[in-house]
Amino acid sequence: MTAGVPLCAIVPPYVLDRLAEAGHEPAVRSLALDAAHRAARLAPPPPVAASPALSRVIADAGHTQRLPGRTVRTEGQAPTADDSVTHAYDGLGATFALYADAYGRRSIDDQGLRLDATVHYGQNYDNAFWNGHRMVFGDGDGEIFGDFTACIDVIGHELTHGVTQFTAGLEYHDQPGALNESVSDVFGSLVKQYALHQDAAQADWLIGAGLLAPGIQGVALRSMKAPGTAYDDPRLGKDPQPAHLRDYVNTSEDSGGVHINSGIPNHAFYLLATALGGPAWERAGRIWYDALTGRRLPADADFTAFARATVAAAKARYPDQPSIADTVTASWAQVGVSPG
Repeated sequence: MTAGVPLCAIVPPYVLDRLAEAGHEPAVRSLALDAAHRAARLAPPPPVAASPALSRVIADAGHTQRLPGRTVRTEGQAPTADDSVTHAYDGLGATFALYADAYGRRSIDDQGLRLDATVHYGQNYDNAFWNGHRMVFGDGDGEIFGDFTACIDVIGHELTHGVTQFTAGLEYHDQPGALNESVSDVFGSLVKQYALHQDAAQADWLIGAGLLAPGIQGVALRSMKAPGTAYDDPRLGKDPQPAHLRDYVNTSEDSGGVHINSGIPNHAFYLLATALGGPAWERAGRIWYDALTGRRLPADADFTAFARATVAAAKARYPDQPSIADTVTASWAQVGVSPG
């Protein structure tokens, strides 16, 4: 992990904590690995030549904890028999496609960065993460979580942490951290919607749908449409996300509740996208993208600062359609955030 880049993992630590306290051994090991990743301060990797087109390299850790692992597929090579390799390769491509086609972005750094990923990391590792320069996927334990490469929105979520890293650089704690997580949920969902050709009304607005193993009482890790309803299971507990600022969770855990309170800006985006209608990556996504990449958003931005940035982005992008900026303001107001 490069210095200063936080470990951005898809499964919140409070979920793994609960499982570990119940004696679930894969969760115990996953928490230990995540703690080691957070504590690591490694030198950045050697520079990789930029490419004007999509360039992907998939490696296989072989169930070890050694990165990057053995290269098993590079750009343009035929699929292997390994579904995890195929899913990772396709998910990287789908994420690249959204950013390139919808926003004219050349990879996550806008400079043609090669997209690298490692599959089969660790033994039954219950997570996937972006470490500052690479996607890393566990296989899940098969009891609580399945293969983390199987959800295209998980891949889009994690790579968007890279986009945030190279743009606004939102700090990873409290409200800026919740925004960091929310931006990844927003664009992770848009990656899936773009790949499936869904408009805002057709989308499920779930993050990690299909990731929970059979028998777990839940549909996903998070719901942008209805935060707090993604799961309610004896082993996982109940989804703790609030949908409104009045229910904001003040906690010292999870870096100040970054995965919990992200439900508030997540819901604001859902409300905006469905109010505007059509493909969410177009107007709603464009506004969020402009706010993130406009170089005016401070790294310690709170919800109000980000809301103001999105209203300003809407006014700048759609000067002849003031109703769009008004809809952005109304969407934030519905979750208790006033851009004013």
